[in-house]
Amino acid sequence: MKTLVFDIETANFFTDPDVGWNNFARLKISGVGIYEYETDKYSYFNENELVLAAEHFNRADTLVGFSSNRYDIPVLNYHFNRLKVGLDLFGKERVDLLDKIEFVTGRRISLSRLAEANLGEAKTGHGSEAIKMYDERRFEELKEYCLKDVELTKRLYDIYREKGAFLIPDRETGEMKEVRFGKS
Repeated sequence: MKTLVFDIETANFFTDPDVGWNNFARLKISGVGIYEYETDKYSYFNENELVLAAEHFNRADTLVGFSSNRYDIPVLNYHFNRLKVGLDLFGKERVDLLDKIEFVTGRRISLSRLAEANLGEAKTGHGSEAIKMYDERRFEELKEYCLKDVELTKRLYDIYREKGAFLIPDRETGEMKEVRFGKS
């Protein structure tokens, strides 16, 4: 089975005046980072390389992300359809780690907090900073930021597959609780 872990960055967000909430068509992709288990390789595609990114998504059987069903998949799917690459991401098997956590706990958690609890390492920044990097044409920094999120998601997915559990900090006390998942 060909599994692809991914994350996207956008040049704008729903709260921007010219976008509007859940208007995925108005979000502009600034970059796509991926990790492919089959090749053990990370790759990054800028806004002008989405057709190349689509080739990797097309080959994948399973897509893995964090909050990807709510954000990354709808945005990417819109752009892939616009580019007429013949790819429907909603038809792929998908593992959204945040969806898995929310289903079991009834709560959401940030990728940064989850990574810190389970990997001892937080994210290097926030998504809004990625928008600023794009605006300031700091493209190499944007690429590194995106690929770091992909790396953290990949490492968390490895834990999910191997242990079937995550440590989740309690919102009120900060106490770590092990949350177990059923078969994936």
